[in-house]
Formats: sequence, structure tokens, C-alpha cells
Amino acid sequence: MSKHGPRLVVPIDLKKKPWEQTLPLHNRWHPDIPSVAEVTVGELFRVEMVDFSGGGITNSYTAEDIKHADFSIVHYLSGPIRVVDTDGIPAKPGDLLAVEICNLGPLPGDEWGYTATFDRENGGGFLTDHFPCATKAIWYFEGIYTYSPQIPGVRFPGLTHPGIIGTAPSMELLNVWNERERELEKNGLQSLKLCDVLHTRPLANLPTAEGCHLGLVKADTSEWANIASEAARTIPGRENGGNCDIKNLSKGSKIYLPVFVEGANFSTGDMHFSQGDGEVSFCGAIEMSGFLELKYFCYLILVFLI
Repeated sequence: MSKHGPRLVVPIDLKKKPWEQTLPLHNRWHPDIPSVAEVTVGELFRVEMVDFSGGGITNSYTAEDIKHADFSIVHYLSGPIRVVDTDGIPAKPGDLLAVEICNLGPLPGDEWGYTATFDRENGGGFLTDHFPCATKAIWYFEGIYTYSPQIPGVRFPGLTHPGIIGTAPSMELLNVWNERERELEKNGLQSLKLCDVLHTRPLANLPTAEGCHLGLVKADTSEWANIASEAARTIPGRENGGNCDIKNLSKGSKIYLPVFVEGANFSTGDMHFSQGDGEVSFCGAIEMSGFLELKYFCYLILVFLI
């Protein structure tokens, strides 16, 4: 009999840390982070993922873990995944990767999530002037519905989606990002001001080895140090997709991603049970662990007409 259903390509053990997984997770973008799995165009496959904090935020009713959250580690991503066609030929730079989300949801036995506001002294958010202290609400999932003991009388259906979904940048594109964001860090505070609190925080998060995890690249090696010094943070969305936070990127939708390196090296993470149009508090979604079941229909060669 023929096999049906998705092939699990990135498993997650919730008892292990992100770097202890069978296929270690990564939290940076870089072309030299090696792929951990390979899938074929037309194949249905399953990717599991931890929440953005890698288990650092727990389902305790205290907000102490939010108050002291480590932002150097976000976001933990599953992948990279190499993409090939039915003849084994990898996706090429210049192709367009068409990705369909066939199914998604929480990991079995981990059907809960959280929403939070970060402390004014540790990142804050757009509403920090009104909510200066760290807060956290725990949400429990009942199928498509969720409820929170911290917000009594509220129960609503979610629109579950991955916050981050993207392809690896080329070295050329990575250099563009780093140059652009260094300029923003240097001169942005003089020209951009979002609010009094955010005026004191960095407008760009430049590469740093602190909290850096690079999947299969071994720590404490010269290769790891070189990549960590260049690798882009996952916080902003960019030309590769990345931190999109699009609530409608849910079951049945497609996303088209540009390919910059051979094989595309696709990664995803930061699953949300639900959110509005963006995250006003910077942790405004209901964050969760979860899974995606995906299919690459094709990758198309982009043709630019001048």
C-alpha cells in the first residue's frame, strides 16, 4: 500500500533544549548554516518547532520569566531545509519557492500558549508608557478555541500561523542587511522616534555571538565564531520573508519566497495560536510550540522584463 500523510522531517522533543534536539535549532540567518533535512517538491512534510523563547517562558502564573527574558536568543527556528525537485536538482538562486500550508497546530501534550508585555527596563513595547511592568497571560487551547484564567469570561477562536517563515540569504544579501542596519543603529536615533520609551532602545539588532545558536555548526569553533559575527538576527522581516507576523498566513494559504542560495534552505518558527495585525506589546501574539505540514508545489525561475 502507498504511504499517505506527512513525513516528519524536523522532530521536537519538548524535554530537550533547542540545541539538544536531534536536529539542533538555529536563531540566526546566514548562508553557511547547513541544512538539517531535505524535501522534494510535491512532497507533504511536517516541521515541528518550539516557541520563540525555546521553552524559556513557562506556563507558571508569574511574570518573572517575562521580566528577565533574554532577547539575545530569539527566535529559535526549525531548519534549514534543503529543497530539491523530483530529479534531485536543488532550487537555485533566482527561483521563487511556492509553499502551501496544509495543516498546523500545537504539539500534542503542549496545548497552551502565552501573551505578555515586556518590562519597561527590559525592552518595553509600544504600550510601555501605560503598562511599564512585565505581565503574562497563560492561554489553554480547546481545539480552535482558547481561554485564559488571567482574563476571565473570554473565549475565542484563534487563527494559528507561523510568525517566521523564510529562506536563507546569500552572502551578498546578508552584507546588504548588515550595512543597512549598521547605518540605522548609527543614525536612526537622530531621525526616527517612535515613542519616549522606544527612543532609548536599539532600532536595529546587529550580529552578536551572545545567545547565538547555529544548528549543526559546532560551538567554540572558528567556523562558528566567523558565522556568529556576521549572521543576521531574526527580529525584523526582510527580503527573505522572515519575521512576517501575518495572521492570515494560516491553513490553506500559500507564501512565495525568493531563493538566494542553492537548495533555498527554508526555516520556520515562532508559532502563534492567534494575534492581531502585528504585535503591539512585542509579545502580543499567543506564543506557542507547534507544527506545520507543508508542501512545495514548485519553484519558478523569476524573469525580470526591463
